[in-house]
Amino acid sequence: MAKTPDDMMGAVVGSLAARTGRSLDEWLELVQASGIDPLDQNAVRRWLKAEHGVPQNSQWAIADAAARAAGWVRPTVEEYVDSQYQGAKAPLRPIYDALAGAITSLGDDVTIEGSGGYTPFVRGRQFAAVAAAAKDRVDLGLRFTDAPASGRLAPARAPGQATHKIALRNVADVDGEVLHLLHVAYDQNP
Repeated sequence: MAKTPDDMMGAVVGSLAARTGRSLDEWLELVQASGIDPLDQNAVRRWLKAEHGVPQNSQWAIADAAARAAGWVRPTVEEYVDSQYQGAKAPLRPIYDALAGAITSLGDDVTIEGSGGYTPFVRGRQFAAVAAAAKDRVDLGLRFTDAPASGRLAPARAPGQATHKIALRNVADVDGEVLHLLHVAYDQNP
């Protein structure tokens, strides 16, 4: 079963002292003393990297903990998704909904995770990601170990852990070929 973001964050925090030389509490004291707004997680991560050479996963764990200590509450998956499909991108929500329905129907082991810029879908590992890429396009990122032949697949590094992506401009684009490619990505990422 896939680990939740809290499980993954807990694992990073558990090994923080061994990897960085400081416990989470010590890092939180340093962030507080730095004068950086702990609610600005990007600024905290940049500072941790530039000033202390903290590895990326540790940066995320420390910044998350500092923000929580300052009163921040991580949005729910639904709140993350809602924030991605508002304003000029609101008309793209039906495309996301069609993809999310198709992806979650692949198996009971599929989980949806929250993220600010895209929505990851995970089985044993992330196999699909959906992003409102532009005001007229949703990108479906797929992770393949052996990509099937398809003229609709373009090589990619995003969204998420995608090796390939498909640009979708309306719900009709979520057709049989897209459903087949989703199933292949699901099967290749147990």
